[in-house]
Amino acid sequence: MKKLFFLLLLIIISSFVFIGCSENSKTKTIIIGSKPFNEQYIVANMMAILLRKNGFNVEIKQGLGGSLINFEALKKDQIDAYLEYTGTAYNVILKLPPLKNWNPDYVYEKSKEEMLSKYSILTIAKLGFRDDYAIAIKKDFAQKHDINNLSELSNYAPSMTLGTDPEFATRQDGLPRIKEIYGYKFGNVKQMEPTLMYEAIKNNQVNAISSYTTDSRVDMFGLKVLEDNKSALPPYDAIIIVNKNFAEKYPEAIKILQKLNNVINTDEMRALNYKFDAEKESADSIAKEFLIKKGLIKD
Repeated sequence: MKKLFFLLLLIIISSFVFIGCSENSKTKTIIIGSKPFNEQYIVANMMAILLRKNGFNVEIKQGLGGSLINFEALKKDQIDAYLEYTGTAYNVILKLPPLKNWNPDYVYEKSKEEMLSKYSILTIAKLGFRDDYAIAIKKDFAQKHDINNLSELSNYAPSMTLGTDPEFATRQDGLPRIKEIYGYKFGNVKQMEPTLMYEAIKNNQVNAISSYTTDSRVDMFGLKVLEDNKSALPPYDAIIIVNKNFAEKYPEAIKILQKLNNVINTDEMRALNYKFDAEKESADSIAKEFLIKKGLIKD
């Protein structure tokens, strides 16, 4: 009888311990960091909505700062997750040597491996879109001359004026890299603030600009992003990274965030950014609508 009593007591105590652990995992406030621009706000809200729908408390540190600020906060457990890019991890955070050919799969795997071994940071999801540097031209000009990639621009570039931000114009993995790999340079290069480039091409002050593949202004100004068909420029695949300690303590949260793996392509992200930039929708409503559309949450 005593044995039976102690066995029942042990089962009851174990049940309370299990329930307590489960409650603690759900009562923890998960803190999501973000950089200060459109898609960062949108994806941070996607992460938060998914977690909240599964019972977690979530706080978003919206516009916390740039890559290094978010990464330091992640290392110090001040935030638990944020959206990063493979090219940024490779070049800025890890400071790895530039590649002759920027193979996206290699950059992803190398960044993932090095962040884990050096900083105990896990890459848990690759969202499916890339926010790469790119060259954009007017869509009607591209259609008229059947230009879809940087190779096909070679006959026209020497007579064109490129508008670009100073960083892309001078950094070795920017404009100089295009000249090295594709064997041509633009007839003239005008350095200017990124906000001025789009007005400049609209007003025919330049014929091409340096842009980003997810920049909503590409659509707003009727531009076409040219494919980097020789992989001259670094890839910036969007990834979710977390602290290893957080992942080990809250595996359920990791599984939830991994639902975002491969769900957003580059065109979709640019369209979502357009809603934020042009249509002035909130990041939260854009994120919720997208998750419903993809079947990841119910209305």
